Amino acid sequence: MGYHSYYFMSNYYYFILVLPMVLFSFIASAKVNSAFNKYSQISSLRGLTGAQAANEVLRYYGINNVAVEQVAGKLTDHYDPKANVIRLSDKVYNSTSVAAIGVACHEAGHAAQYAEGYFPVKLRSVIYPACSIGSKVGFPLAILGLVFSFDFLVTLGIAFFGLAVFFQIVTLPVEFNASRRAVSVIDGMGILGADELKGVKKVLTAAALTYVASLAVSLANLLRLVLLTNRRRH
Repeated sequence: MGYHSYYFMSNYYYFILVLPMVLFSFIASAKVNSAFNKYSQISSLRGLTGAQAANEVLRYYGINNVAVEQVAGKLTDHYDPKANVIRLSDKVYNSTSVAAIGVACHEAGHAAQYAEGYFPVKLRSVIYPACSIGSKVGFPLAILGLVFSFDFLVTLGIAFFGLAVFFQIVTLPVEFNASRRAVSVIDGMGILGADELKGVKKVLTAAALTYVASLAVSLANLLRLVLLTNRRRH
């Protein structure tokens, strides 16, 4: 495949495969921001803050060695398994909103996964180093191999990029499970009322959609690389 032919086909596959998924990703991101902003304006009846709600989830699971800290930024909430710390953003840590409680309990759900040895989260931790490298170098290596007709580089790049895609696949059950744990504890412990819980579900569902969209983009790019490779070899 010559350079001009490669360039044309690369753009062709991008527009029919990747671009729709990119648009889907933008929509998913807008949806999570919209849901979070909407339910950030609704205060919970019990008045628990995000930090207090996270601690309630930890208490439910009998976890007493995980700290809950405040971190700067918007939607920068995460659980750090190395430091054993749940970090909640400014709009979550001290907020009593329905959205804040949902996000905080979701992150506490991740802490519970590690505490219980939930298999997908253990697998994700093991494969992370290789997959992190794959996400950075896989696609560029494959493109260089295609442009300069280096089969080894193409194969190596696709393999590395495939690792990154596999990591995203493993991430989906981790995120869904953390949300299920959050909803279950919120409901079971009466942290929020039934109507408030509906808001939490909408926020967490929208957040989960961003992971699905990200995976869709990566899968589309992986398919694009495979199709370009097959076309070049024939």
